[in-house]
Amino acid sequence: MATIMPEGESIRKAVKWVDESRQSGPGKNMAGLIHEACVKFDLSPLEAEFLQKFFKKQT
Repeated sequence: MATIMPEGESIRKAVKWVDESRQSGPGKNMAGLIHEACVKFDLSPLEAEFLQKFFKKQT
């Protein structure tokens, strides 16, 4: 399944970080990881929404 990735280095880093964090701790709370990524990578509200939708499709 192909997903269109928005432009911007921050969102790409956030997706990678959430994915790696999820792999290293499969029991981790996804909402918490996404929130942490939003703060860590200073994502805009649109980028945060994309991140939520992206990982919702992955589960």
